[in-house]
Formats: sequence, C-alpha cells, structure tokens
Amino acid sequence: MKLGIHRTGLGRFVGNGEERQRVQPAAGVWLKRGVLWLLAASAVGAALWLLMPPSEGNVAQTEPVKLALARFDPAPTASASDTSAAEAAGLERMKISSQTWRRGGLGSKALVTFTVRNDNDYAVKDVEIVCAFTRRDGSHLTDRSRVIPDMVGMKSRKTFARIPIGFVNVNADQAKCSLVTAQRA
Repeated sequence: MKLGIHRTGLGRFVGNGEERQRVQPAAGVWLKRGVLWLLAASAVGAALWLLMPPSEGNVAQTEPVKLALARFDPAPTASASDTSAAEAAGLERMKISSQTWRRGGLGSKALVTFTVRNDNDYAVKDVEIVCAFTRRDGSHLTDRSRVIPDMVGMKSRKTFARIPIGFVNVNADQAKCSLVTAQRA
C-alpha cells in the first residue's frame, strides 16, 4: 500500500529520489574566493608600500635653489625711463612676514597662505614668489614659482590666502617661500 507521504512538505528540495543539484559549480566559488584574496593582498601591499620610508640609495640629492634678490637701480637709462612703471621694486624693504601651506586638489597641489610686508615708499604689484619644497628629513624635492597680479600698498602688508602654487611631490613635508621680484605700481 502506498501512502505517498514521501513528497509532502519538502517542496522543491526533494525530487523523485534525485539528489539536489548545486546552484553554482565549485570552480565558480573558488574563483570568487581567489579574487577576494587577491584584492585583500593588493590592499595590504599598497598600504605597506605607502608606509615605507623613501629610499636614500642612489637618488641624487639636489641642492635647493639659491634665490637672488632683484636690486633697484636708482640711475635710470634712456630706455628704462620709458618703462618706469615696469621697473623692478627694491626687495630689500619687502619680506614675507608669515607663511603656511596645505595640500589641495586631492593632495597634489600646494596652496600657500602668506603675508607680504612692503616698507617701501611706493606700492608694488606683480609680486613673484618661489617656494622650495623639502622632505621631512630636509632634503630638497622641488621648486615652484608664481606671479601674483595684485597690488601691495606702500608701508603696508597684505595677506594672500590659499594661492595655488603648483603640483608638489607626495613626499613634500615643508615649504619655504621667498620673494623674487616685484614691479612698482
């Protein structure tokens, strides 16, 4: 006598005496696990690579660029008198009184905030600065320059906030900016 109970309540899990087939083949499971392990290993390797100190082996160390101050010539020549507005300002009475820098542009650009102090008896414009970037250990990395087309009044100071200087090395830790030239306004 057959009761037919063998199929009740089990639904799709039991067929006509057959074993349940796997949804995914074993190779697909192993492939997914392998890809996950590869991603994890590459993330750990990248983190270790970023934490390693820079190598000091055969890398040529360059000296920082020595900046020269432009001097104002008080004896104008015939050609210089025509362009009196374009004469170089005396930088001996100008200086950067404070400066800071930070990274911008996803960490690849340098944004410098600095204050220019002008003790001259005339206003200056087109102030050019050069910033030297160094590593944490003090070795020189790169120099970037920028002309700021703005005016600094006579016997005054002006703060320039977050001026983009240019792209910097990821290892840059310190920046030192100096005035190079300025024009009489």
